[in-house]
Amino acid sequence: MSTVALQAKALLIRAVECDQSGRILEAQTLYQDGISQLMDFVSDEPDEGKRKGFLVRIKEYMDRANAIKARINGRLALGEVVFHLSIEDNDTNCDYDQLFGKYMTDQTVEILIEEPHLTKNFQYQNLIRFLELAVTNCKDLKYLLLVTKKDVEDFDKQRTNMGQIKADLERRQITLYIKYEDTLHDRKIYLSNGYIIKIGRGLDIYKASNPMYSIGLTNYKYRKCKQTDVDIWRTSHTAGK
Repeated sequence: MSTVALQAKALLIRAVECDQSGRILEAQTLYQDGISQLMDFVSDEPDEGKRKGFLVRIKEYMDRANAIKARINGRLALGEVVFHLSIEDNDTNCDYDQLFGKYMTDQTVEILIEEPHLTKNFQYQNLIRFLELAVTNCKDLKYLLLVTKKDVEDFDKQRTNMGQIKADLERRQITLYIKYEDTLHDRKIYLSNGYIIKIGRGLDIYKASNPMYSIGLTNYKYRKCKQTDVDIWRTSHTAGK
C-alpha cells in the first residue's frame, strides 16, 4: 500500500477513535482529511476491482462523516440563555474569566472558535488571552477548531502567527486546526461541555490602553470595553444534564 494510502488509513483510524470517545470536532476534521487523501489515492489506482473496493470504504467513511456533521449541527443549536450582559461603552470588570470563565470546565475537551477577524496584533493578543483561560480552566482540553477569514493583505504573516500558536499548543498536547472561510461573519465559541458563548464583537471587546502605560495594560479587568452584548447559551447536550 502506498504512503498516501497508509496516511489516509491512519487518519481514518484516528477519526473513528475520536468519534467513539466523543471528540466529534476532531473526528470531523480527521474524516475530511482522511477521505480527501484516500480519494486522491483511488483516482490513480489502475486496478478497477481495487478501486471499487476503496470506493465502498470511502462511502462508509463519508456516511460516518455526515453523521458527525449532523451531530455537530445538533449541538450547535441554541437552547436556553443562562447568562446575559450588556456591556456599555467604557465599562470595566469584563475580563474573559469574569464573563465566562466558570463555564469553561474540566468537561470541556474540545472548543470551536468562530472569529472572523484575526489580522491585527491586538486581535491575536485577544485570542491568546482566551487560549490562556482555556488552558487554565479546561484541564482535559485536547482539540481546538479555529475558523477565521484569510488576511487578504498579508496571509503569509497570518499563517506564521497561527503556526506559532499551533506549535505552542502542540507542546501542551492540544491540537489546533485552522480553517479559513472568507464568508464567515458570525462570532461564537462552542464548548464541548454544552455551552455556547456569543459576543456581538467576538473576542474584540477591549479598547486600547490609553495611555499605554496605565492600569489595564496587562490586567484586562481594568481595561475599558467597547459596547457589546454577551450571551451564554446552554444546549440540550450540556454535560451533566
